[in-house]
Amino acid sequence: MTAERRSGATEQAADIAAGSLRSLDLVRGYLDRIAAEGEAVRAWAYLDPEYALRQAQERDDQRGLGRPLGPLHGVPVGLKDIIDTADMPTENGTPLDAGRRPRQDATLVSRLRGAGAVIMGKTVSTELAFYAPGKTHNPHDPNRTPGGSSSGSAAAVAAGQVPLAVGTQTNGSVIRPASFCGVVGYKPSHGTISRKGLLSQSPPLDTVGVFAQSVEDAALLVDVIAGHDPADSATRPMAHPRLLETARSAPPVNPSFALVKGPTWDAADADTKDGLAELSDFLGDACDEVPLPSAFDRAHDLQRLLMMAGFAKNLAPYYEKGRDQLSDVMRAAIEEGRRVLAVDYALAEEWIDVLNGGLAEIFERYDAILTPSAVGEAPEGLDATGDPTFCTLWTLCGTPAITLPLLQGSSGLPIGVQMVAGRGEDARLLRSARWLMDELAKAKG
Repeated sequence: MTAERRSGATEQAADIAAGSLRSLDLVRGYLDRIAAEGEAVRAWAYLDPEYALRQAQERDDQRGLGRPLGPLHGVPVGLKDIIDTADMPTENGTPLDAGRRPRQDATLVSRLRGAGAVIMGKTVSTELAFYAPGKTHNPHDPNRTPGGSSSGSAAAVAAGQVPLAVGTQTNGSVIRPASFCGVVGYKPSHGTISRKGLLSQSPPLDTVGVFAQSVEDAALLVDVIAGHDPADSATRPMAHPRLLETARSAPPVNPSFALVKGPTWDAADADTKDGLAELSDFLGDACDEVPLPSAFDRAHDLQRLLMMAGFAKNLAPYYEKGRDQLSDVMRAAIEEGRRVLAVDYALAEEWIDVLNGGLAEIFERYDAILTPSAVGEAPEGLDATGDPTFCTLWTLCGTPAITLPLLQGSSGLPIGVQMVAGRGEDARLLRSARWLMDELAKAKG
């Protein structure tokens, strides 16, 4: 890998702005990597190398003319193939949308272009961003899943094929694949990033997230694409979060952490449990084991109800148009959602605030929760995408979550540690995550 591709997106953007790196050379280096190793990972649903290079040349020309540069000027970004792009197909992981060409960009794509990013291509999504796998393999072991549904985004960053990628999460579709692939995955608070122009599954749950090699790079990307959008009622008019600035800052006092096992702790394998125990020991008095209120025992059922009902409503056109072209698991999910009663759906939505009220007591004392990102290493086989159980609570509550590649399983594959903060406390979460990474790096010498 070239020196340019070893550096992160923040360094790449700074080097391009300073004139010590050309976007054209940076993008060409990633394309060379994809050409050499792409079939081993198969992360891309759509890639036009010539178009990517033309975008990069335009960015270099803009800099040469002395025009203002955005925070991601010349840096390539991959987009999950459920995010609309006016200049590329968006096929949503299903043959029912083969060749689909949106008329306009999603809001987040417009913001990326405004920031000077190069839209590298579209990364593989599972079928309609649910469980039926796409073609992507785990970069660490081609016989294992990369996770889902943001399979290609996680794998492309892990394989060094792009420095940044965007995905989505309705249950565990950012945190789980990031854990399996050994990269940073960050799911902001619900409503941080507009979903206009994205495939809709379940609006109370659907959240845009990102993949990167570092906490700082993830913060930079979300800084660019976050913000209010009148077309998405979940977003709110508010001051810019300044996530990168806060993530780089020193906390006023060392953070404290709550080790939360949650109602599905028994699903975690020995490597995950032992790794979290070691991390807790390392943190010493700064980490306490904290139980969740009993109300959280209902959370998985509530999340499933909202998700399946959302499928039934928002994916109905696919079911009506070509149910025979849908996977068995997708058809079954839509049919399950059709049986959900309106009163049960309304009550499930009300429980989101109840559960966040229970978390508020934890976050009054602790900066962040530590909990598993996934059951363990990426499981063998490519016919499933792994268990999202350790992501479900935090997606339902809409809290920010980030997974850090801190652990290693008995097969030598990565296992992430998930950190969670209170809803809207994204900057605090990222600052605590960077502090933890720095402390562990110091301990390793």
